[in-house]
Amino acid sequence: MSTRLCQLAELPDASARRVELTDVDIAVVRVGDEVFALEDVCSHAEFPLTDGEVDGATIECALHGSRFDLRTGKPLGPPATQPVRTYPVSVTNGDVYIDMENVNA
Repeated sequence: MSTRLCQLAELPDASARRVELTDVDIAVVRVGDEVFALEDVCSHAEFPLTDGEVDGATIECALHGSRFDLRTGKPLGPPATQPVRTYPVSVTNGDVYIDMENVNA
């Protein structure tokens, strides 16, 4: 099941945007021509990842500095040890969609 998140034009390069859905908040991140979607919560301290910095294909939690790979959701350094959920992304007619049924964690 695809869920529309936003328009591609609303996503500045190298930044994260929070999209609040009914069951989960999603961090949508654009890096160049790629768009990523992951659950907008650090697995270490339940802090919004969208408050952090995007650097290449990583996002850093602003609270304690844990970094996560945008492609896989895996932590790249402490204090986080658990991945965050990621979602497959597609862009159709300028709109960004995620597949809510194919969650990676």
